[in-house]
Amino acid sequence: MATANINVRTDAEVKAQAQQIFESIGLDLSTAVNLFLRQTVRAKNLPFVVGAMYLNSENPQSPLPPVRRKPLYGCAKDRIWIADDFDAPLDAFKEYM
Repeated sequence: MATANINVRTDAEVKAQAQQIFESIGLDLSTAVNLFLRQTVRAKNLPFVVGAMYLNSENPQSPLPPVRRKPLYGCAKDRIWIADDFDAPLDAFKEYM
């Protein structure tokens, strides 16, 4: 797999804090950014919910309603199944039937 360099501008204090957090869990900043990018591509969306207070920058005291993700229809295909005898009576309840 070919790699590509990217440049990201961020606040120096945020970068230092993030590096400290990632180092505490055994990651460097580059690996953490790659994890974020891969999860974003995999989910085809942000891999986390953005809090409403960050969306309303004009008035942070008046948060917007939380952002709701649309369900990805078919995302559980072939992961869920129902047994053929799902509606069959249970042996434990035979005396009550």
